[in-house]
Amino acid sequence: MARVTMTDPAALDSFIAKWRARWPEWTVAETFVSVSQREIAAAWFALLQELTDAAWGGEDPTPGIAKLAWWQEELRGWSRGLRRHPLGIALQRQAAPWPTLEAALPALRTSRAPPADAKSALAGLRAFAAAAGAVEQSLFSSSDGADAIAACLLAGHPHWPAETGHREDLIARWPPVQGSRPRRIAAALARARLRKGAPLPLWRALWLAWRAARH
Repeated sequence: MARVTMTDPAALDSFIAKWRARWPEWTVAETFVSVSQREIAAAWFALLQELTDAAWGGEDPTPGIAKLAWWQEELRGWSRGLRRHPLGIALQRQAAPWPTLEAALPALRTSRAPPADAKSALAGLRAFAAAAGAVEQSLFSSSDGADAIAACLLAGHPHWPAETGHREDLIARWPPVQGSRPRRIAAALARARLRKGAPLPLWRALWLAWRAARH
């Protein structure tokens, strides 16, 4: 069997598949994303998953700190035309402000243990969400979706929304529809998941994606 390296398209597919496994709704929701943007959108969301997993995952934050330091170096390389991570196959050549995202990773790291109320927790994610929003504006030629990004990230935070009071607080503060079509769809799915506390039936995901795509 041929050896798969980190720069092979197969490795890119494996990282995207890991994200898709967490978001099975996307198999139907991406119907409303243009074909030319589907791989970029999936790779971008997979990148956000990798970054937040590094920042928030595990009981010991030390390995994640090292991963984020590696990602800072990797994103710095993307701006110079270099890449090592397979997600860069889809993303590195895109004209996006990767240095801005790289500079915001320390702010993401400090959000590992967010405050108890949604207002403060969203404020703690604002710097990273603004950097991610700038990338999304470049990738999808969209308006700023930073508020929606912050809400989506907080909804998936492993240390925050599990309690009912936290979920209700975040739902009450959920921002209005904004950003690119992929972001609007992702935000609609994230909000509905937060309400349900579980992945959505595919028919429900399809309907929500259609509504989000129309705005």
